Amino acid sequence: MKRIILAFYLVLSCISLMNAQAPVPHGPGSVWIIPIKGDIEPFISAFIRRSSQNALAKGASTIIYEIDTFGGRVDTALQISSFIGSLKNIRTIAWVRSGPESMGVSWSAGALIALSCQDIVMSSGTSIGAAAPVTIGPDGQMAPTGEKTVSAVRSQMAALAEKNKHPVLLALAMVDQDLEVWEIQVNGENRLVNSVELENLEKNSANQVVRQNQVSAKGKLLSLTAGEALKYGLARAVADNSTELLQKLEITGEVSELVPSMADQIISVFTSGTVQTILILLGLVMLFLEINSPGFGIPGVVAIISFVTVFGLNALLGTVGSLEMILFLVGVALLAVEIFILPGFGITGISGLVLIGLSLVFSRQDFTIPNLPWQWEIFGRNVIFVSIGIILAIAAIAVIALMGPRLRIFDRLTLKTKIEGTAGGPDPEHAGTSVMEAARVMSDEVEENYGDLLGKQGKTISTLRPSGKAEFNGKTYTVEADGVFIEPNKPVEVIRVRGNRIIVRSIG
Repeated sequence: MKRIILAFYLVLSCISLMNAQAPVPHGPGSVWIIPIKGDIEPFISAFIRRSSQNALAKGASTIIYEIDTFGGRVDTALQISSFIGSLKNIRTIAWVRSGPESMGVSWSAGALIALSCQDIVMSSGTSIGAAAPVTIGPDGQMAPTGEKTVSAVRSQMAALAEKNKHPVLLALAMVDQDLEVWEIQVNGENRLVNSVELENLEKNSANQVVRQNQVSAKGKLLSLTAGEALKYGLARAVADNSTELLQKLEITGEVSELVPSMADQIISVFTSGTVQTILILLGLVMLFLEINSPGFGIPGVVAIISFVTVFGLNALLGTVGSLEMILFLVGVALLAVEIFILPGFGITGISGLVLIGLSLVFSRQDFTIPNLPWQWEIFGRNVIFVSIGIILAIAAIAVIALMGPRLRIFDRLTLKTKIEGTAGGPDPEHAGTSVMEAARVMSDEVEENYGDLLGKQGKTISTLRPSGKAEFNGKTYTVEADGVFIEPNKPVEVIRVRGNRIIVRSIG
């Protein structure tokens, strides 16, 4: 019990550490720079929410989101853009920054997040755009998604641009490759128009229309350099460092530039698909060993830590609720019923595995039933990660069941001491004998030469999983199955004897 309490304490301490945010000394009127770098994944959304709320609580007047990304998950980008757009009484700025360690791009999901800010600033040599959602095909290559997803993202891009007074046509052209955008001069005034608007203006003889430049050609997604974004009114300024940015936007205040902590990096690693697959594999194998071992020991502690890590970290990302926990606990209960009560492995065990798998899949996403194509893509990816973990766990359990009796590492999981008698005295079989005689009889039984059983045939009394009871020559022994589990009342043969370990095989 002390080990269990210690394990829970350590896990909860780690989760608390991961959820902590380093204090920032600056007070009211300060300017916070929050980085959005790398693939847009759920842990970035949690980091942005926590950091932004911390900035608001400390009275910050401006938040600068430093964006440097090729893109990522559509759902996470929509969550981030929605959150930034909901911030009140604070100025939000998207800064596409260049530097020795940056990529200098705000593409795809990054462009969506940038448009959710009130102002956009870019450094020299950076670019923004190409925001059409894509999916990963069976061959591993990127391919355009369906019109339903494109339409949803296109509408959101236009809504964000309209809200923050960014050029709506530019936002649409970043998503819709069929949209043509022209820069023209109408009666001496420069404007951005699409091909339909251009045609209508040119048909009106009262207008003096001069085509200046084709900003976005049909069949191509729009991407803009820093200079082009400034020219067409998407970017407010071009700034290569924070000092220059504050001067050009006339912002005053102390600057607090955040850097993701070690805890944030740990969260990003442990919420990745690969690591969570390993944790699922480890948790299921340890759960199997714990159920098949007497008492509560190390396998149970490891299983708890594995699943607490999976569900706990995903809970920090806001993707775990009561449904996932209920499905998981019911799944574990069904597996226990299958192992302890029902022989073999049937519908109950399969149902338990399915429920556990669903709980793990749902814990990696913020929706239950996918509706949009990009939700189906995320759901499919999560099913793949979880399925790999479950399949590998089943394979590992099969290997343990087959090889366990031969592996020394599992010797500690086997009770090797034969217990005779009861806590209140000698075994009732020896009632009426003196204490000395009972002790001598028990000693003789403990020292019985099990080697004489080699080659003997008998039958099982209980299910061997792999340990259980079998009867030889009218006497009951504790035996171990060599290979697959053996059901009760099946003929078996002793094939090996190692000390007090009797290993049998089915001969039915």
